[in-house]
Amino acid sequence: MDFRFLLRQHVGAPCVPMVKVSDPVRRGQKIAEPNGLGAYIHSSINGKVTEINDTEIIIAGDENQSKEYLPIDDTKDFLEAIKEAGIVGAGGAGFPTHVKLKAKIPGGYAIVNAAECEPVLGHNIQYIEKFASKIISGLKIIMEITDAEHGIVAIKPKHKHAIDVLEKAIGKDNIKIKFLPDLYPAGDERVIVRELLGIELKPGQLPSEANAVIQNVETVKNIAFAVEDRKPVIDKDVTVGGRVRNAGDGKTFLDVPIGYPVKNLIDSLGGYIEPHGEIVLGGPFTGKHGSEEAPVTKILGGILVAMPFPTDKRKFGILACECGAQESRLKEIVNAMGGQVVAEEKCKRMTEVNGRYRCELPGVCPGQAQTVISLRKKGAEVILTGSCGD
Repeated sequence: MDFRFLLRQHVGAPCVPMVKVSDPVRRGQKIAEPNGLGAYIHSSINGKVTEINDTEIIIAGDENQSKEYLPIDDTKDFLEAIKEAGIVGAGGAGFPTHVKLKAKIPGGYAIVNAAECEPVLGHNIQYIEKFASKIISGLKIIMEITDAEHGIVAIKPKHKHAIDVLEKAIGKDNIKIKFLPDLYPAGDERVIVRELLGIELKPGQLPSEANAVIQNVETVKNIAFAVEDRKPVIDKDVTVGGRVRNAGDGKTFLDVPIGYPVKNLIDSLGGYIEPHGEIVLGGPFTGKHGSEEAPVTKILGGILVAMPFPTDKRKFGILACECGAQESRLKEIVNAMGGQVVAEEKCKRMTEVNGRYRCELPGVCPGQAQTVISLRKKGAEVILTGSCGD
C-alpha cells in the first residue's frame, strides 16, 4: 500500500525531503526537514520511497509492519525533544509546538484544551477516557518547560467519564479541572482564557498576554510520548462520521499511521451509505472539501461524508465569520448546489487585525438584522453562513 506524506502539515513553508527515490525507510525515520518555520516529518511505516514531488513523499509500505519505531535523537532538554519529534498543534492549526512553548510564563497557566467542540468529533475525549495519565504527564512537562505554576484541563461538564478518570490521574498534583460552556467555539483560545481566567483578550492577542499557554489534547499526548517514549509524531487520532456504514454518530480511530489513505478508513467501516456527497476533512464547521486519495496528516481530526448537496439555483448572499467557514468555502458550497453568489458580508463582530479578520467576541454571536438587510438589498434571495448562533 502507498502512503502519502504531505510536505506541508504545519504552519510555515513546505518541508524539504531528506530521502530520495528507492531509499528504504523505517517507521520513525526522518524523511523531511523544515524550511524555516515548520516541523520534521517522519515515516509512519517501514517501506521504500517510490516518488517525491513538490507536495509529497510517497512510500510503498512493506507487507509486514510493526508498531516499533526508531526513537528520536538524544536531546538536551524537553523542548529539543518536542522539536525532534516534529510536534505541531494537532487541533487543526498546525503551529510548531517547540516554537509555541519557548516563552516562559512564570506563575502562569498551562491549559489542556479538551473542548473538542466541533460536532461529531470524539477522539480527544475517547483518548482521555482510555489514557488520562498520559495527558496529565504531558501537561506537567509543559508546566516544567514554561515555568507555569498552574495546570488546568479545560473540558465540558457533559464528559463525565473523562472527568472521572482525569481526577484519578491528577491525584495530588497541582492541576485542576475547569469547565467550559457547551457552545461553539468553546475551544477557541480566547474563549478558554475568557471563561477560565476571566481575561478578555482583544482580537489578535495571544494567550501569552494572559500569562497562559494552551495546547490541544492530542498535542499534549504527543509531547508526553516524545519526552517519555522518544516517539516522533507518526500516528494520528481521527473520527470518521456521516454517510458511512457502521460509523454511527462518529467512529473514533486511535493511532492511525500518518500518510494512510482516508478512503481505507471509510472502507473499514463498511463504505458509504448511499446517496452520499463530498468528503469533508476536518470538523463540520471548519472542515474543507477532500478526496478519497487524501492522506491522514498531523492536523487531520475528522473524515466526514456528507449528504449530496441539494439543488438550489437561487441567488445567494454569504455571511462569513472567523469561527466557521470562510468565503471560499461558502462559495464552493453555493457553486456545488448550482446557486449564484451575488452578495458577500462579514459578521459585524469581525475586525481586521494585521490583514486578517478576527472575531471581537468569539462564542457570543450578535444579531445580524442589518447585515441581512444589506445582503437582501444586493439581490440575495437566500443566505448561507458559516457558524452564526443568531
